[in-house]
Amino acid sequence: MLHSPTKYDPKEHIWSGARLQGLYNEDLTVGQIIFRQLRREPQRIFQISHTDNTRLTRGQMLENACKMGAYLRGQKFTMATDIVGLMARNTTHVAAVAYGCLFNGTPFHAVNPNLEEKTIRDLYHITKPRILCCDSQDYQKIKDIAEALGAIVLIVNGKIPQVASIPEILKTSLSPNYEPSEFAGGINRTMAILCSSGTTGTPKAVTISNSRKLFECHSYLSSNDVQYAPSTLDWLTGLISLVTAGVYGTVRLVSSDMFSPGHFLEICEQHEISWCIMANSHVAMLANCSQTKAQKLRSLQHLLFAGGHCLVATLRKMQSFLHGQGILRNAYGLTELGALVSYNYDTQSKPESVGRLMANIRVRVVDGSGQNLAVKGVGEILLHNGQPWSGYFGNPKATAEMQDPAGWFHTGDVGFFDQDSYLHIVERKKDMLKYLGMMYYPHEIEEVIAQMPDVSEVCVFGLWREQEGDAAAASVVLRPESRIKAFEVEAFVRDNITVPFKHLHGGVQIVQQLAKSANGKVNRSAVRENYIKRGSSSSSA
Repeated sequence: MLHSPTKYDPKEHIWSGARLQGLYNEDLTVGQIIFRQLRREPQRIFQISHTDNTRLTRGQMLENACKMGAYLRGQKFTMATDIVGLMARNTTHVAAVAYGCLFNGTPFHAVNPNLEEKTIRDLYHITKPRILCCDSQDYQKIKDIAEALGAIVLIVNGKIPQVASIPEILKTSLSPNYEPSEFAGGINRTMAILCSSGTTGTPKAVTISNSRKLFECHSYLSSNDVQYAPSTLDWLTGLISLVTAGVYGTVRLVSSDMFSPGHFLEICEQHEISWCIMANSHVAMLANCSQTKAQKLRSLQHLLFAGGHCLVATLRKMQSFLHGQGILRNAYGLTELGALVSYNYDTQSKPESVGRLMANIRVRVVDGSGQNLAVKGVGEILLHNGQPWSGYFGNPKATAEMQDPAGWFHTGDVGFFDQDSYLHIVERKKDMLKYLGMMYYPHEIEEVIAQMPDVSEVCVFGLWREQEGDAAAASVVLRPESRIKAFEVEAFVRDNITVPFKHLHGGVQIVQQLAKSANGKVNRSAVRENYIKRGSSSSSA
């Protein structure tokens, strides 16, 4: 729904989006809805893979997804706890795997292939999938995990000798009478499992139901639209793109290339992308790229960004490349909610807002004692969507911390509503940082630095950069007589953390002491401010 109104109850101090009735029977799963859509106009192009140079019609995608669904049925995947692990990039057959899972009522647990092997192992030991799907380049990461779980490995893209693959499954015959599985109350059945992390960094598996809220706010889409999202299916934005394409019959454009301004400009112009959802840092990169020209972006009608804020100057610069107002929109969502919370169509006059609430969303802003705050009152954002949530898979304690008995999600985000009922997010979730779209927690890096014998104390924090996000930086207190230099700390982190997004891109300072609160705890904000005042000494220290 475009430009959804937001109402404020001055007595209860609760903001609400429009109340809309769902259009689908609540026994239907999203898979059943997509199955019906793909049967229409089977000759229309449904998916284009820029990387693989392939095109699939709706009929071909439907057949492939049905074969995957039939394969799962043959493997006796009948319970909601029968799970498929999906750790793959955006290539030709990823959608068929995901849709096949939806057709069978089988949750897929999507994990980013760029994560460390230990994190991948921890995540999959939570959900214990019976099948693990990965690209050939990631087989070494997954084979030992599969062996420990007794799981089958299926290669999505590429080939591994003696290992079964999705293309082989798609060569099998299909019964002409195949129909997706039916369930009573299908709307509440778990559809997918995405990944998150708690404040301790322990991975959590976030269940996503078959709620229509995942796609209903994008009902403006049609078969004339070309959709693209650079994220893989482990992120909510990737899942939204997958589901909305299936429900509304758009053309789904995929590429396994990581986001870069040059690549996006190329595919946008070549394939005439009309709808895209990307990270806020991607917008900053695109707006400040010398190659960006209005002509290359002329097809864009909906450019959504999520994950944080952009500078006002960046938004204005990005808008100058777009053909019309209301195309560039800030979106605020929550993985646990399984939907977008708000949309800002007015990034011109309210560039710092995340907009007004989506339909059937309610929000409270509470103070430290849990009391609801009025207009312009700054506090924690609590959300309610009126939809049951199955919680974090296998983690009832964390589930109870996220959602209270009344169904309110405690986001940890701090913000307020202005007099026009526009929501503003003031601070990010406590401690969680994101660099180049990848989430991390400071303590993960602190634990590595603390392994250096000469380190007495360490505090890691993020230095926000518009195009990259939160670059990790560290203030380090050394033991007496130590001669360690800042560049040695940086090198130690590079040598002991395999993923580059957790490296110290913000630099290192050697300090005499860390700022602390009255109770003796390190004050991360104060340490960061002191770091900025001194200026990054990095490897010159």
